[in-house]
Amino acid sequence: MDVVKAAGVVLWRERRKSGDGVEIALVHRAKYDDWSFPKGKLEIGERHREAALREAFEETGMKVLLGQRLPTQHYLVRDRVKRVRYWSATRLTGRFVPNREVDELCWLPAAEARAKLSYEHDRALVDALLEQLGA
Repeated sequence: MDVVKAAGVVLWRERRKSGDGVEIALVHRAKYDDWSFPKGKLEIGERHREAALREAFEETGMKVLLGQRLPTQHYLVRDRVKRVRYWSATRLTGRFVPNREVDELCWLPAAEARAKLSYEHDRALVDALLEQLGA
């Protein structure tokens, strides 16, 4: 079976209001009306880390610093297996501006982000990030 290779990030920051815990960025794709993490398919000759950085910038307008690897996700999309390698990431520069792929970005406390995600496989990434951060 043909595998679609993709890469993405779970973008996080320290909570601004309470200073306790983290906030996680979710993106809304109007085309699919879903909430997920910045991610996308690898371009020809592109490495996974490069794709993760590119997709983060394209979908959020932010240059990010990749942290540790998070679990790779596998799921079916139109009868093809999609394999997405994820990294934790923090913002270096830039700000979100709505674009053709993503019309909204929100920062939420981890529990709220977990509840808002459209796909169950994405929820495991929140748990893995929190475990990685010792939160």
